[in-house]
Parts: sequence; C-alpha cells; structure tokens
Amino acid sequence: MSHANARTTVFARRLIVERVAAGWPPAHVAEQLGVSRATVYKWLRRHREGGDAALTDRSSRPLRMPRRTPARVEQRVLAARRRHRRGAVVLAAELGLNPSTVGRILARHQMPHLAAIDPITGQPVRASRRSTIRYEHRTPGSLVHVDVKKLGRIPTGGGWRLHGRDAAVSVANRRKRVRIGYDYIHTAIDDHTRLAYSEALPDEKDLTSAGFLHRALAWFAGHGIRVRRLLTDNALVYRRGTNWGWVCTAWGLKRRFIRPGCPWTNGKAERFNRTLLTEWAYARPWSSNRNRTRGLDRFLVRYNTRRGHSALGGHPPITRLTA
Repeated sequence: MSHANARTTVFARRLIVERVAAGWPPAHVAEQLGVSRATVYKWLRRHREGGDAALTDRSSRPLRMPRRTPARVEQRVLAARRRHRRGAVVLAAELGLNPSTVGRILARHQMPHLAAIDPITGQPVRASRRSTIRYEHRTPGSLVHVDVKKLGRIPTGGGWRLHGRDAAVSVANRRKRVRIGYDYIHTAIDDHTRLAYSEALPDEKDLTSAGFLHRALAWFAGHGIRVRRLLTDNALVYRRGTNWGWVCTAWGLKRRFIRPGCPWTNGKAERFNRTLLTEWAYARPWSSNRNRTRGLDRFLVRYNTRRGHSALGGHPPITRLTA
C-alpha cells in the first residue's frame, strides 16, 4: 500500500523511466512530476536492478522485530483468553503484562470480540460481517453502487447542533405541529475508482430516483466512464419502478440486487454514507438546510479530487482515472 503522502504511483514511476529513456533530462522530469531529482534517480536505479516489477511499492515491515512479544508469551495470552474469556485488562492483570500488549496480541491473532462469543462455551454466536474476500471490479463503470440516505432537515436559524439542546429555539421547534421533514441523499459510487455523485432530493419516489440516475450516468459519462452494471438494495422503486426501469433500459444497464437482509453487500455505498455524515452533514453546525445542501457540492469535489482514500493507497478517487 502506498504511503498516504506519496507523490508517485506505479504509473508515474513508469513515466519517469520512459521519459528518461526517451532522452529527457532527469531534472526536467523531476520538475514536471513535482518530485525531487533524488526520487527520479531512485526509481531509475530500482528499474535497472529489477525491471518493471521493482516499481511497485515495497512492504515497510522490518525484516527483524527484536522487541516483539515472544511467541511463548503470546501463547500464554491466547490460552488465558480461551480459558477465562475475559478482556485485555483482566488478562493483563493476571499475566503481569501491559493491557495494550495483550490487546495487540488478541487483535494480531484475530480473536473474536467478547460480545460475539458465548460466555459459557466460548463459541462464536454472532455472525461477523467481515469477510476475507474483498472484491473490486477491474475497470471503471463495470459496477456502480446506488443507495439513499435519509437525513433530517435543519430548521431556519439552525437546530440543536448550533444552539444546544436546551436552547429556546430547540424547544419551539420541538413543539410546533408542522414537521420539518427529511432530505433524501441519493448516491451513486463507482466500484473501481470510488468516484461518487450525490444529490439532496425531497423524496425517493420512482420519478425522483429515475431523474437522479439519469443525471448520475451523464455525470459519469462526462468523466469518460460508461456504466454497465448497477447494484442496489431491494427497495420497490429499484425492483418495480417504471421510470427507473426505463432509464436502466435506455442506458443499457444490467441490474443487480443485494441479498435480502445483507446491506453490507452494498458496502461501498453504505461506507460512503457514513463518510458523508461525518465529513459533511455533521462536520459543522449548519445555520440552515439551504447552506448544508450547498455544502454537499463542495464536499463531493474535495472527496473526488483531494481527499485521500484508504482503499486507494491514500490517493483521491480521481487518480484512478488519470492512471
């Protein structure tokens, strides 16, 4: 995995080798790519030693870890966990170790959380949503995830996040008979690049959802992405919506649905919804619903072009297109 602040990707490193081989001065190549001359010479040296395979990222794990907890101590910790079925703090007191050391050992050996096992037998009783199989489509547009997030609107003048729960404005809004209502954040996110397109709309009905899908597909097409498959949950609008079906047919989309009761199948859209709440909807106290809606566009630009993505080695989604 690339470092979060890495200035080059494998594509850029190949570009360095190709341009120098074509006769470009290394200093000019460094200036064009925004890196130092030492970086250029480093990748040239690695390419001479190992070819194209040497341009990939190397593991940062050290060859030796002399201060790692000995294997016999780790086995004592694991045996105590299976015997007593207690947490890191209790086990550390019994074994005379630091709780953080015990916690790292349990995590390293992927021991299940106490809430997921039977306290009597120690057998797992709660299914894990984590899977060792992680899929990612190889090309942009091969699969696009679509989902809707329901979000309460903000009253005029701001809500409790701005004024506090005990403020008079919150009490007045709580007692008034007219409900403020909800915004519905429709999102489409590409599986390969993680490029995301979202709109705040008044509902999630068939005509509204179909209009969003058409605009999202046009937006992806404007970025050179031809969408071929669509993954959604089992909402009626996605399964039986007339206008939704017409849009899918007009764009030649193959529709896919998640397994009932398994929302994590659409995990990329669900995870984006959480990022949406953390870094946009709840990132600051908004004074009005209109201001928050305007902030959605700014968030999307930052998410797609500047914000580092953990699944992309710390690079923003747009880099998947430029590469």
